[in-house]
Amino acid sequence: MASKPESVAPSGLQLYSKFAFAGAVCCSVTHGALTPVDVVKTRIQLDPVTYNRGMIGGFRQVIANEGAGALLTGFGPTAAGYFLQGAFKFGGYEFFKQQWINQLGLETASNNRTAVYLASSAAAEFFADIALCPLEATRIRLVSQPTFATGLLSGFTKILKNEGVGAFYSGFGPILFKQVPYTMSKFVVFEKVSEAIYRQFDKESLSDGSKTAINLGSGLIAGFAAALVSQPADTMLSKINKTPGEPGEGTVSRLVKIGKELGFRGSYAGIGARLFMVGTLTAGQFAIYGDIKRILGATGGVEISK
Repeated sequence: MASKPESVAPSGLQLYSKFAFAGAVCCSVTHGALTPVDVVKTRIQLDPVTYNRGMIGGFRQVIANEGAGALLTGFGPTAAGYFLQGAFKFGGYEFFKQQWINQLGLETASNNRTAVYLASSAAAEFFADIALCPLEATRIRLVSQPTFATGLLSGFTKILKNEGVGAFYSGFGPILFKQVPYTMSKFVVFEKVSEAIYRQFDKESLSDGSKTAINLGSGLIAGFAAALVSQPADTMLSKINKTPGEPGEGTVSRLVKIGKELGFRGSYAGIGARLFMVGTLTAGQFAIYGDIKRILGATGGVEISK
């Protein structure tokens, strides 16, 4: 009787495409689901005088003034933008980890894994932001100016026609300052927390539900850390995309002016809403990412933890 052929683990492009797909889904689903929180957070950042009642009060103000539908403003560019960003971020993170392993060797990479996590996540996020920036600029314009356009396509087209391609990347500097430290802290804290938890258990004997729970808990802590690190740049990103700059005004000069206007306290406007948002979505992302990898048979990943 012929023996049953063993399944071959995915590798190369097949493996990284599964990482990218899992990352795209987890980011798109979580960011899309939290669009209402993002709307309130952005309003608090852009108009703290009006929206000065915290996250719950902000929800009530938006609903009272514009109706419940306003809480879904920017859903299209959010879901589409973070689908692309998630593919580059998670797929790229695994890809760049493997490149460091190839360069350093598995043992050296494992002994210096914090540096590998930092370098891999920074490189992945850089390319992810190139894909995200135009859609994030459209989202912020829709949220900050509710009458600007009716949705993703009309808003994107209007910015492109009236202001040119450069308008989509006016916030590229702030988005890098926001997303690169955010992603670096997010992945490093997640890796460290989950590694500490798994030291207490036999990973192979844990159920799928237990692994998902560990991903959720580790992701929640990672999200809190990432939110605190990236909050000032997130506020500046909202400000710089709210309206076009003055004629001849460069991005750097705009950032300096916005920074002076905000100050330290202003930079952390809306931090309560963002802690809730980022903690929740990061926990959800790592849980969904791990589950999809498991379903697709790509659970091995590029592991260098001890």
